[in-house]
Parts: sequence; structure tokens; C-alpha cells
Amino acid sequence: MSTLAQSTQAHALIQALAEAEVQFQVLVPEDPDYDARVQSYWSLQTRLKPSHFILPRSAQEVASVIKVLTTHRATFAVRSGGHTPHAGANNIEGGVTIDLSLMNWTRYDAAAETVDIGPGGRWRDVYGELDKHGRVVAGGRNGTVGVGGLIIGGGISFSTGRRGFACDDVISFEVVLADGRIITASMEEHPDLYFALKGGSGNFGIVTNYKMHALKSEGIYGGLKVYPEQVTPSAIEALPDFKDIVVVVAFAQVAGVADAPAYDGFKDLPAIMNTCKPTTALGAVSEYDVVPGGNQSTFFTATFGNEARIVAKATELHKQFVDDLKGFIPDGDFTTQCLLQPLPKIYGEISARHGGNVMGLDRQPIDGLLFVAIVLVKTPEQQAFAYPRIQSWVEKLRAYAATIEDGNLDWVYLNYADRSQDPLRSYGAENVRRMKQVAAKYDPQAVFQDLCPGGFKISHVAELT
Repeated sequence: MSTLAQSTQAHALIQALAEAEVQFQVLVPEDPDYDARVQSYWSLQTRLKPSHFILPRSAQEVASVIKVLTTHRATFAVRSGGHTPHAGANNIEGGVTIDLSLMNWTRYDAAAETVDIGPGGRWRDVYGELDKHGRVVAGGRNGTVGVGGLIIGGGISFSTGRRGFACDDVISFEVVLADGRIITASMEEHPDLYFALKGGSGNFGIVTNYKMHALKSEGIYGGLKVYPEQVTPSAIEALPDFKDIVVVVAFAQVAGVADAPAYDGFKDLPAIMNTCKPTTALGAVSEYDVVPGGNQSTFFTATFGNEARIVAKATELHKQFVDDLKGFIPDGDFTTQCLLQPLPKIYGEISARHGGNVMGLDRQPIDGLLFVAIVLVKTPEQQAFAYPRIQSWVEKLRAYAATIEDGNLDWVYLNYADRSQDPLRSYGAENVRRMKQVAAKYDPQAVFQDLCPGGFKISHVAELT
């Protein structure tokens, strides 16, 4: 497209936005608040420069925006908290970014014991409001993460062992569809869309409200314990029972019980820092915000059988990765993490009891471990050096796990996945088929596949047999 054509298209879009049936806040590069919105993204790669930031305040305003964008065939992105690290997932260069940050509400209904939560809130906002009522929801574990992206990507919470994933505790979704209609998806209304939204990410519409169960807050006993690298073998042995290099263990006992038996394997290890104490969900999410923003950030993930040999290999390969980085990147310019979280088979069973979700963990045959490799660096050049090496780390670990019976589990957690990974495919053939059907039914013009190119798209997943 020529520069003149682009200019004409941009002018027509600006005019249409100004004349929209419902008004909303619009920021263009000349506005004083524009750069602040760009800089508010967590990862440097996502600090792109759209032609417009649009900040709606309601579902009606989102619907008005969508109608204008589809009429003009304008490409767009959708942002909740802006925490997904890879470029294009929640922002777009030269297109329109729908920024939901003004849709930040937490409304507790004491009679119904439900909570309405806006997609633009952060979990620290949600827990802070609910703490006034002695309530909590099965939400995120990092206070700076946005509500919307976490839930439709699945959402591991402090209560997953009781309630399933965050998406499993959603009673209903308010959704703006590609044609501008506003509908409710629940077990009673549009149940196919309700099911697909639980883990299917941004393939079907824009969620403008989440109605969740309000849970009585019993308090949390938890915090961080930091151990010297020398305890790694003992920590490896302790982990399946439920970084230089240190070992950091995040504890959260959601019944508020101190020193619960599940953590016995860690109790006697010599910690160099211990912040464990009675706290609340708000206190816990503040404690666990240990991955800093403002970096070139890369996450890779995989799922393995709950096997100590795989954990040992992960830490061995992590050390090799750190040594490689030290040869190119100055000390202080990079941070790495090798994260391992229990992923017991019961998680999928609990989800099924709550009506199920599209993520397919109910197919998991054994207890698993969710692995996350993270590297944060300062410059694009450092990122170019680190990226293939972190990818190699994960590939080598999967190759090693393949030598162990049930070592590799075919599941990729969408909220931790790199752009090169394929989490939707890992949900299984039946769930891929269902997501494709739902996308075709509620978005027949493929607006959220073609005009909204960021994130993981079901149209990019081949039919599985």
C-alpha cells in the first residue's frame, strides 16, 4: 500500500472513530499520554507504536469500536494488563490497540456470592477490593498481571487444587462479538462459546466482564524461601513430593496452615531468606511478583512427568545456559529462571467437575510438572543471542525426557508459551475441532483471526486426527 493510500485510510479511520455512535477515549502519537501507554507494557518487545490507542469504558464502547474497525478492515490488538512478553500479542505496530485498562472494576454481590470483574483490572486491584469483604476469587498469583489475559488463557491460581483453573470458576462471560453484538456466555446461554473461552484465548471475541464465584477468604500461609545453589539436589528430591544461581520456592497454603506436611521436604533445608508468614491473597500476589518488567523477555514452557531425573536435567541445562550467557552478556544485564510447578492429574479432574474447559488436561494420564524457562535481557542484541539458546535448552530437556517412560506430556500452557510454540494444538483433536467450530459460528468473517493477528490463533492449527 502506498504512503498516500495509508494516509487516506488513517484519516478515514480517525473520522469514523470521531463519528462513532458511542464515544470513547482515543490517543494518537501526538497526544501527551500516548508515550505513557507505550511504556506501560511489561516487556520491551511489546512496546510497539499503534496508530491509535482506544480506551473504552464499557461493553457498549467496545462494540462501537469493533464496528468501526471491521467496517474499515483495520488491524487491531487487544490489551488487558499488557503482561504477555512476545511482540504483537497485546499491541500492534501501526494498527489500533484496544486498551481495556479503564474497564477496571471489582463488584462484589453479597447476596449472590459472586464478583463481577472488569478485563482491564490487575489482580492486586481485585484482591484489594475483595479483601474489604473477607472474600477472594480463584485468580492470578502475580498482582501486576491483567485479569483478562490470564483467565482466557486458563489461569493457574492459589486455589487450582480445589477449584480448578481460574477459567473454571467463571460463571459467565460478557462478550463483544465481531459484529458488535454483546452476549452472555454461560452454561445456560451459548454454552459452546462458554466452554471455548475457558482456555481458548482471544479467538472468539472481546470479553468485557467476568462473573466469578466469591470465595470466603481463609487467609494464606506463604511466601518465598531462597536457598543456596548447594541445596539443589535436596530441593529436586523434595519437589516431586507434592540460581548466580539460587533455589527459590514459593509457598502458598490456602487454608492458612503453617508448615503443612506437603512442604516437609523443604522444611529442614538451610534457607538464606524466608518470608513465609500468615497473609492474604493481596499480600501473596505482591510477594510473588519476582519477575521484573522493563526487559527484553522470553518465556518457553513444557510439561513433563513428575520425575526427579527430569528436574535434575532441567537445572543442569539451566546452569549451562547461564554459563553461555555470561560469555556474551555483562553481569547485571540478564536474569534467568528455571521454574517448576506441580501439575497433578487432579487439576484436570477438578476442571471436569466444574463443567470442563477446552485445555484438555483431563487427558493427562499421570501427575506432571509444568516447566518454564525465562530469560530477561536489556537490549535487542542480547535478546538475539539469548533466544536460540533458551529454545535449545527446552529442546534438549524434551529430548532427555523422551528417554524416560511418560517423560514428556503433550501439553503447553498458553499463558507461559513462546510465540513459536503451539498451545492450542496441545489441547487435543476434539478440543481443536470444537474451537474451530465456535470461531466459525460466532465470528464467520474471521475478524479475530485476520484483523486481530496477535496471540495464538485457532485458524493456524491444522485439524488433528
